[in-house]
Parts: sequence; structure tokens; C-alpha cells
Amino acid sequence: MKQIPTVKSTSGWLRTIRQINAILRPLEFMEQRSRKHGDFYQVTFKKSPPTVITSNPQAIEDIFTASPDKFEVGRGNKGLNFLVGDNSLLLLDGKEHKNRRRLLMPPFHGESLQKCSEQIVEITNKVSNRLETGKPFKVRSLTQEITLRVILSVVFGIDSGARSERLRELLTTLLETFNTPLNSSLIFFPFLQQDWGKFSPWGRFLLLKQEIKTLIYAEIAERRELLAANQLENKDIFSLLLLAKDENGAGMTDEELHDELITLLFAGHETTASALAWLFYWVHYLPEVQDKLRFELNSWDQSSNYQSINNLTYLNAVISETLRIYPIAAGTFARLLTQPMSIMGYDFEPDTWLMISIYSLHHREDLYPNSKQFEPQRFLQKTYSSYEYIPFGGGNRRCIGSALALLEMKLVTATILSRFQLRLISDRGASRRHRPMLPVRRGLTIAPPASFKMMIESKID
Repeated sequence: MKQIPTVKSTSGWLRTIRQINAILRPLEFMEQRSRKHGDFYQVTFKKSPPTVITSNPQAIEDIFTASPDKFEVGRGNKGLNFLVGDNSLLLLDGKEHKNRRRLLMPPFHGESLQKCSEQIVEITNKVSNRLETGKPFKVRSLTQEITLRVILSVVFGIDSGARSERLRELLTTLLETFNTPLNSSLIFFPFLQQDWGKFSPWGRFLLLKQEIKTLIYAEIAERRELLAANQLENKDIFSLLLLAKDENGAGMTDEELHDELITLLFAGHETTASALAWLFYWVHYLPEVQDKLRFELNSWDQSSNYQSINNLTYLNAVISETLRIYPIAAGTFARLLTQPMSIMGYDFEPDTWLMISIYSLHHREDLYPNSKQFEPQRFLQKTYSSYEYIPFGGGNRRCIGSALALLEMKLVTATILSRFQLRLISDRGASRRHRPMLPVRRGLTIAPPASFKMMIESKID
């Protein structure tokens, strides 16, 4: 039997220091591991199951194409229940996960996306109308407001009104709890999750979470009244979830509805907001990329957003490269083996954790030469398999909102660039002679620094 390279984990303070390093400098940490141990290795911990980490396309294919029955993923995500609750899709496994996923998929694909396109453009115009020529703005604040309004419209069917506005304010504030690498430590070290009142980070988080929960429960009660009066319209995801029945004819409880809605709200906009911020950065950091993109956008027919936007091949390549160079999720959720499995000739026993490093995969020089360079043309010259390029994960755990996220990135980018000539605030970002902006940890994701700013130079008639 082949023996996989094994890294013995340290214990005590040294292990804690390495954990902190992985939190504060996650990409550097993964690069160091890959250089030292290769693309397929095992980490062992005392009194804990081994963890296998890979960025090998063949190993990834073996994992993604294996029967879902071989894994439990929800158990590994239990640490997220403080944010999404115990009934979230992220924490489900087996038949329950399959049924919930089947229920949630349709609104994020097909004709539903066609309907979303007009909402996305309308919201983008509404939010960007507040930008003033010559006045700097924080890019992530702009993209976060756009994506949050979009997801509130798509999930809840609302984008106005007192409850919607308060929910938007609370969600934005709640996410700022984890807006720095240091604050993100609250997620990874449970002993820091101490409620010392509203002025403590965790106490403030719990108060915000409770107010959000109260608002969502009020929305659920209102929708149930409409359902009882046969006045509930089957349009948004909220309504679909409320109407859904299992094989025994039972609907979702209020708690299950809340947890699923909160998951969609967080997962549906936080990641897209960061990806959009990166996209605006790269387009304006590299003048030749902006020139090519603006030339292509001149052919965009805004009257048929959904169809025409997908024909912009260079825009598609720019988005693909944005999601490659700094994937928002640096790795996939861990999969826990429930039965023996062989991967690339290595045999693994049940209770082995399998993790895929998306960042390391996307920086393989054999797949992506000059991987540290932003080069959209690589996606015009080659088609990558779903085991070589995985910004949304893969297998039965692939992000259900990937199609909506891509459509949103295309439409928001095209809409704003068609209206404004932007520039980076720092002159350092205007030349490739200077080092590009580096990502930072934001909760579970990798994002541009919150301080990243741009400015409108002029408006385009």
C-alpha cells in the first residue's frame, strides 16, 4: 500500500502560533505547505483523525465524482452554527441535504436568472447614483450594498420598506464583526466567544444576531398569514421555502426557515461583494485590461441583459481570472470519510478528513503559468476542467448560487463601467512597477482590504 507524505502536527504553543499564522496570513501559509509537502499530503494530530490536503486535479476528481454517501460534510461545518443555525444547508448531510438542495436550486437557474437581470441593473444604478465625481469611496462598501440589496430582492422579494432597510443595516453591521484578520479570530477560537455585554465584540454580535432573527421571524409570520389566506405569491425563494412540503406533507418549521434564509443572505452576497471589489481593482490596476474590456462593452446590448451579457467573452475571462488569482474561499469545506476510499492509489480509512486547497490549485504553474500575474487571456486560450478550476467548489457541495453570482458580477461591472470612468486612489496602484494590492482575511473568506478606495473621474454620457 502506498504511503502518503505525512506532516506531524505540533502541539502546545507552537501549534497555536501556527494556527494564528494560518488565520492572519492564510495564502502565505498554504504556499509554504505546498512548497514543502507537495500537492497531496496528510496532517496528523494527536487524538484526532488525520486530515488530507490536496491541490492535485486527479485527487480532486476522485473526491468530486465519488458517491456523496462516502462523506459527511455537515458535521465538519458545525462550527458555523453560531452564524447560520443548526438547520442550514451547510450543516445537512445525506438525504436531508439532497432534498433541501433540490428545493433551493431552481430559483438560482434558468428563467429565474432572466428575471433577476433587470433587478440587478436597477439596483446597481440606484446605489451607484449616490457616487460623486472626485469624491473617494470604499469599493467594498459599494459592492456589498449592491449585492445585499440584490439578495434581499431575490430571496425575500423585497428591496424597500422599513423592515428591509433595517435588515440590510443589521446584516452589514453584523458582518463587520469579522472585517479584519484579528476580528476573524473569533470564528476560529471558540474561547474568544465570550459575551461581556454590548460593548464586547461577541456580545455586540449576539445582540445584532438576535435583532436580525426577530425581523426574519416577523417576516415569516406575515408570510404564513398570507399563505393561510391563500394570498401568498410563489415568486421569491422565501415563498418557495414556505410552500415546500416533504414526502410526508410536512412543511419547514419557523426555525428551519430562519436558518436557511440567513444562510442564503450571508452566502449570497458576502462572497460576491468581495469578488466584485477585486474585479474593479484588477481592471483599473492594469490599463490594458480596462481598454480591452471597455472596447468589448461598447457592443453590449443593455436592452437584453441576460442574453447579451453572456456573449461578452473578454468580460467572462476577466471574471474567471479574478476568481482564480484570489479565490474568495481559499479552500473547500472538509469532507469526512464514512467508509474506506482509495484516492490516487492511497487508501484511507473512515473518519479521515479530506480538504481541497482551491488557492493552491489555482496557482499550479503546470496549469496556470505565471500564476501570480493577472492574465485574463489564459481563459481565452484554454478551457479548464471542473477539477482544475473550482472557485465555487464542486461535487454535490458546489455553490448553488454560482450562476447568480456570475450573472451579478457581469451585470454590475458592465453597468458601472458603462456609466463611469473610475480610477484607483493610490498612484501606486496605477503602475505594474509597484506591488499589487494583497488580500486579507475577512471571516472565512479572502477579500480586498476594507480600506481599498476608488474615485469617479468622470461620468460617461
